[in-house]
Amino acid sequence: MAARSDILETFLTDGSLKAAEQAVAAGGESVDVELRRRRLGLAMAAALGDLSGELDLETVTGLLSDFADGAIDRAIAAALIERCPDDEPRGVTAIALGKLGSRELNFSSDVDLILLFDPRTMPCAGRDDPGQAAVRIGRRVVEILQKRTADGYVARVDLRLRPSPEVTPIVLPVNAAISYYESAAVGWERAAFIRARCCGGDRALGASFLDAIEPFVWRRALDFGAIEEVRAIGERIRDHYAERQRFGPGFDLKRGRGGIREVEFYAHAQQLVHGGREPDLRCPATLDALQALSGAGYLDSSLAADMAEAYRRLRTIEHRVQMIDDQQTHLIPRTDAAVATVARLHGFEDGEEIFNWLRPSVERVGTAFDALTDDKGERLPNDAATLHGELAAMGFPDAETAARRIGEWRSGRPRSLRSPAAKEAFEGMLPGLVRAIAGSADPMRALNRLSDVVERLPSGVNLYRLLEARPALTTLLARILAHAPALSDQLGRRPELLDSLLDSSCFDPPPPVDELLAFLKAEMKDLPYDLALDRARQLVNERRFALGAQLIDLREPPMRIGEGYARVAEATLVALTDAAVAEFEQTHGRMGDAELLILGLGRLGGGVLTDASDLDLIYLFTPTEAEASDGRRPLGPADYFNRLGNRISAALSVPTPAGPLYDVDTRLRPQGAQGMLVVSLEGFAAYQANQAWTWEHMALLRARPVYGSEGGRARLDAIIEQVLAAPADRPKLVADATAMRDEMARHKPASGPLDVKLGEGGLVDLEFAVHVLQLATKVGIDPRMDQAVEALAEAGLVEEKIVSAQQLLNEMLITIRLVAPETTTPSEESCELMARACGAADWTELVARHDAARAQVTELWTKVKERTFDDR
Repeated sequence: MAARSDILETFLTDGSLKAAEQAVAAGGESVDVELRRRRLGLAMAAALGDLSGELDLETVTGLLSDFADGAIDRAIAAALIERCPDDEPRGVTAIALGKLGSRELNFSSDVDLILLFDPRTMPCAGRDDPGQAAVRIGRRVVEILQKRTADGYVARVDLRLRPSPEVTPIVLPVNAAISYYESAAVGWERAAFIRARCCGGDRALGASFLDAIEPFVWRRALDFGAIEEVRAIGERIRDHYAERQRFGPGFDLKRGRGGIREVEFYAHAQQLVHGGREPDLRCPATLDALQALSGAGYLDSSLAADMAEAYRRLRTIEHRVQMIDDQQTHLIPRTDAAVATVARLHGFEDGEEIFNWLRPSVERVGTAFDALTDDKGERLPNDAATLHGELAAMGFPDAETAARRIGEWRSGRPRSLRSPAAKEAFEGMLPGLVRAIAGSADPMRALNRLSDVVERLPSGVNLYRLLEARPALTTLLARILAHAPALSDQLGRRPELLDSLLDSSCFDPPPPVDELLAFLKAEMKDLPYDLALDRARQLVNERRFALGAQLIDLREPPMRIGEGYARVAEATLVALTDAAVAEFEQTHGRMGDAELLILGLGRLGGGVLTDASDLDLIYLFTPTEAEASDGRRPLGPADYFNRLGNRISAALSVPTPAGPLYDVDTRLRPQGAQGMLVVSLEGFAAYQANQAWTWEHMALLRARPVYGSEGGRARLDAIIEQVLAAPADRPKLVADATAMRDEMARHKPASGPLDVKLGEGGLVDLEFAVHVLQLATKVGIDPRMDQAVEALAEAGLVEEKIVSAQQLLNEMLITIRLVAPETTTPSEESCELMARACGAADWTELVARHDAARAQVTELWTKVKERTFDDR
């Protein structure tokens, strides 16, 4: 106050914010003097606002942080101008970490910085080596900020958070830093970068660096190992500062048990786990992070409130001890007299009031941090006999085989269990998973499938930690392993698919196609073509896996799941076709006013897919007067669209590192496999009118345009309507359909009594009967089979019981594709799950309904073949 009486006068007349404005407006001196005078005035204005209660914690720390930003920016500019006065000051940037990164600076904080330079843009004098020049600039920046003069100092600078500080220069080339974080960085550096931001210098350079390393910090795959890493850091801090852990005089407000650092670490651990998938959780500031985690359901609201209150109290007392002699300390003083001084500065009567005020918060934080990983040390026994007895008690029917299997895993033979970290994580999750498997319908079957997953995993640490941290997910995994070999196989190839089940919204039905499409396109935006395809596969396979899990967990009925599969497929087709078209046009340009149309047939056209469905497609293009495309490598119309069609099929079907996507079947096109892949719209219309076989008109009954402009789709719809409206030769129609169904039965016989698709009275017989009736009577022409059957029933062409038969057989097909994709014969235990999924009380009831439905379909198909509808 004696040194800056002008700031005091402004505070008394206009308040602390006006005083702060006045402090940072000072200028005119050299940069060294100017920044020091500003710092002294700003710190005083903030302290007066803090002590008077005029300013809350966030405002105080924000004022201090904003000043530090401005000072760092000014120091970088000054250092560059001093060396190269005629050049624009650019090419050097400061990345703030720690409390400056989150704008939570205290009165005596160091500023944790990483200084980076771009040798292409940083100005250099004469023949200076850019690396050496950058170091000199960095030293001058530190001198401007840190050197103590008669006017004081600006900020203490800590550059030790840069990569390998013991061997690297204080200013690093930006590309070298990016390479380090992409390949060699360690776990604690991820936590540090939660609060990273560019605070001064070349902002564009800083932003590009942070964008480049974002995947290092925020991983989409949930990594519960982050919790253990953060906890381990906290425990090392406790050990290193052991004498400061006990609450009372000498307590370390920052590093002590239940202190500031443990509140921050608690939030960081949850952010690292979930922030890769949920960007709203990436809040740098601790109080904002606690609120976001609570709002997203990852932190109990009462605990979040307690942690926030503890943080405010701890930071407030931290400020008080730092205000006394501008000390760089976080310790409550050791003597009663010194504690009493701190207490009176805050407004308490004596030191005991400080401890009474802080104690509940410190205990709450310490207890929460202790429980950050709930490690009760539970392990399965290593002794073979003891393990055998425990597994038998859990309910394994063949405990000896189960014990032998676990022994094989523990041998370290599987690749996913060769590192100490993986073994530790595996042992931690094993008791919970084995117990869940023991309680499943078929424990041995589930254990065998778990073995497949364990042995196929390239690395298992993250998955094993995930399962240990999420008991409910462990139970669901046991159901998947017991009942869904298709999902188990996917999981063995891509264990990160389990991540998609942690968000509660994954159990909601997929949104409409337009919403799914917008989501996919946003995620693929600005990515190179190959990475866009990979990203789409990742997201789509997560959606499909979650749909399968919903069915296995009996969250939704099978028909809702089938409709969800179809919506996901249609949105994917449009998104990837758009991407393929854009990529193709970069080389070959556009083909005049012609456009590509895609017709979806079969189950895609009908809007109900199974987990294993192909996409039945016909590619078409509208007419054009252009003779060639307008790109740098022009093509004629037929060649252009056929190459484009191949590109689209590849975009949908070729596996990438994220896995396969859909098999594409284009054999329903004119002339089948012998014809051109893509045909003109006029050629398609002429073929359907004059050359198409009966079965091709039957296929059109489930056709629906799924790609193209509104006008293009309307033209295609009109052609289909015209073809289907043509009068039918009923005797020929029935004869052709009967011959075709007989031929199919010879070449594709039923795989067993539960083959609800190919078996007698199955879905193929039903589709043939329905399609013959549709073409013969022109009733119920709708690509959705359920709508078509209902319309035929209303017209009296089929009995009402066919409506429910159609639904039951479809439900069974969708379910059986998951629980028994190869044999169509579920295990005894999966039969019960299938019965419940299809709305039956038990397997006996489902079989009875199935037999009745098949008999009804057989009766209908027989009547159709006998043309009993001719008199309708």
